[in-house]
Amino acid sequence: MYRRVFSDQATETAFLLGGIGTGNISIGSRGQFKDAELFNKPGKGNVLPYFFFTIYIKDAKGKVVTRVLESELKPPFTRTHGYWTKEAAGLPRLKSAQLWANYPYVHVEFEDPELPVKVALEAYPPFIPLNLKDSSLPCFSIRYKVINHGNEPVEVTVTGNLPNVAGAAHFEKERWESIRYAAPGISEFRTDSEQRFSGLWYYTELPDSHHHKGSLCLVTGERQVTYTRKWLNRGNWDGLEQFWRDLSEDGRLEPEPEYSAKQLPPEREEYIGSLGLYKTIEPHAEEAFEFVMAWHYPNRSKGWGSDWPVTNEDGTPAVVRNHYAKSFADAWEVASYFYKERQRLALYSSAFAEALYGSTLPGESIDAIASNITVLRSPTCFVLEDGTFLTWEGCFASEGCCEGSCTHVWNYAQTAAFLYPELEHSLRRTELLLETDEEGRMAFRTHQVFGLPKWDYHPAADGQLGVIIRLYRDWKLSGDSGLLAGLWPKAVQALEFAFKYWDSDGDFVLDSEQHNTYDIEFYGPNSLVNSLFFTALKAASEMARSMGDQQLAERYEQAFAQGSRRMDEWLWNGEGYVQSIANADDYLYQYGEGCLSDQVFGQMLAHLTGLGYILPEEHVKKAIHAVYRHNFKADMSTHLNVQRSYALPGERGLVLCSWPQGGRPRQPFIYSDEVWTGVEYQAASHLIEEGYVEEGIEIVRAIRDRYDGRHRNPFDETETGSHYVRSMASWMLLTSLSGYRYDLGNGWIGFDPKVNQADFSCFFSHSKGWGIYRQKLNAEGELVRNLETLYGTSEGIEVRGGA
Repeated sequence: MYRRVFSDQATETAFLLGGIGTGNISIGSRGQFKDAELFNKPGKGNVLPYFFFTIYIKDAKGKVVTRVLESELKPPFTRTHGYWTKEAAGLPRLKSAQLWANYPYVHVEFEDPELPVKVALEAYPPFIPLNLKDSSLPCFSIRYKVINHGNEPVEVTVTGNLPNVAGAAHFEKERWESIRYAAPGISEFRTDSEQRFSGLWYYTELPDSHHHKGSLCLVTGERQVTYTRKWLNRGNWDGLEQFWRDLSEDGRLEPEPEYSAKQLPPEREEYIGSLGLYKTIEPHAEEAFEFVMAWHYPNRSKGWGSDWPVTNEDGTPAVVRNHYAKSFADAWEVASYFYKERQRLALYSSAFAEALYGSTLPGESIDAIASNITVLRSPTCFVLEDGTFLTWEGCFASEGCCEGSCTHVWNYAQTAAFLYPELEHSLRRTELLLETDEEGRMAFRTHQVFGLPKWDYHPAADGQLGVIIRLYRDWKLSGDSGLLAGLWPKAVQALEFAFKYWDSDGDFVLDSEQHNTYDIEFYGPNSLVNSLFFTALKAASEMARSMGDQQLAERYEQAFAQGSRRMDEWLWNGEGYVQSIANADDYLYQYGEGCLSDQVFGQMLAHLTGLGYILPEEHVKKAIHAVYRHNFKADMSTHLNVQRSYALPGERGLVLCSWPQGGRPRQPFIYSDEVWTGVEYQAASHLIEEGYVEEGIEIVRAIRDRYDGRHRNPFDETETGSHYVRSMASWMLLTSLSGYRYDLGNGWIGFDPKVNQADFSCFFSHSKGWGIYRQKLNAEGELVRNLETLYGTSEGIEVRGGA
């Protein structure tokens, strides 16, 4: 089972705990909670006051040890006011910790020689591919496992503290009171009506439509419970003082602490509660202390942040409801659902983790595939009440970045298609039915979904053509003819637009102004856009034939054949495909004779969707290997880059473009010297497809070395913002390494592994089920294949092998 371990020196590590479209809070390598993003927007650096867990231990001789369940804080300590009391930095912690993940689980193992026990943490938010509801729960389970290695029993209490942020409005990080409240929270200790769980229950009396309406709870299914409903909060840090003394005395908490003094100041808005579980652990035994945290903030701002807001008639900010609010009225209902379904949720969540991490794929690829799933659960992505799936490209620290479910960025991302296809289907409906006009012009950012005017900008050639390819992928992966039938007329309009708008002379090679994912326009024939065009044509010919339009299918086939042949003749320079432009300096931001890492991106998507070669195989293989030879830098120290820097001296990375034969424009396209993980992953996956497995894995290893927990968060690959959508290109490593192909409409899936062919296993998924594919060479030299479906069904689906 693959495992990557991060020490507590890996201070950038932050593993997200939350569902799809629910917000989240992260856990760091010390076991600490950080980055509270529960409130329908990004929140990097937001700290929930006093949100930490503690352990009280009393041995047989009466010796007491009380510790915060985190390892010691790490430098830098350069703060203008020191650590604020809400972070409890002055309380004793454990000596060290290490974190590892098998998604969706995260584990933290603590070490401290002064403790008579061993402590480890396991947390997870339910995650079940193909089950969006259960993967969109605004909650997580956290379990502390305590092992008594001694020869005498010990008494142990594990306590969690939670602030009442039910009515939180916004964070102000540079003020004493860092959270502003729309209304005071109400704090209760409550027991489930069916006696399944009990705990702290926080809510407000704000109206249901209020922007900051919220509730949250910290609960447990254990019976031996101690709690404090609300800490003292009349002075500066009276509550923390009282809590620590109370717990350390006997491992129990006073439900309603009292404080008597003259001239008491008024209560502050900050209300904190504590929930503890106590047990006696016998010698050489272990006990688990499990909590569940759930939250419910149903209303989010309508529109795209501060740049594109939507207001009500009275000028107040308009709101839309989150999808999870359709199923649950408040956080208590979320917790109730979790406890009712907990065995099933854990069963399938762990089955997914074991299937993915137990595969025989190279470890670096498992790491990359799994770690970028977090994008779906980050503030980058959200789901509206009616099921509409929307995303930013990435996130600033406190707001989304680059709105509108950008089509040309989603060209690269494949994770959702294979785990939650209904999310991708939602994107197709928005792109084609809402944002494509009668001329076939598609807005590459959706604004109309919020009733805003249509995005008025150049149409994106790569994004629009990619939508056609992704529709084909979704159709083949699902076998859903109804999906295709409903979207096909608009898909035809979108493809026909390419002939009219981007092909100036009707030769089936696109050459007009082509806006693209580099946020500029290419002029003249280039292989990035045209390889996508040819893949779209090939996909459209098959879809047209399925829809009974033989004439249209033949037209697209002819356009593909002629255009592909011409582009190969015009753009092939002996080792790769270049841009055909008389003078690359005639227009700003071209690449001319450059070696573009995305030069045959369309071919990679053709492999992904089972469409075969769209350009001569020999040329494709040479082109993608040239990308590796020229663009992969073994040390960025020698690479000149005046643009944004995502890889630094001493690190390795694949740049977007180079000019090995000279001819670099005076002002090349604006990101040409940058390193984007999404492009690195698609190039690595394509290398693997063409048989260059070691080269592909070397690129993946370089990425994951950069995201080592010390320099960058391994669960957050950035580009234009954190949790960037394009990083989900890493899923193509799975399809390339396994040689996975699919056609559910015709009832088959296939595998052609590129590694460990004699003893291979990997995770697989299609629209009806998921599980583990295995193949093994037996004693007779025969390859035995087996498909174990762990969720859903693969009944009636043929399993094929070989290319």
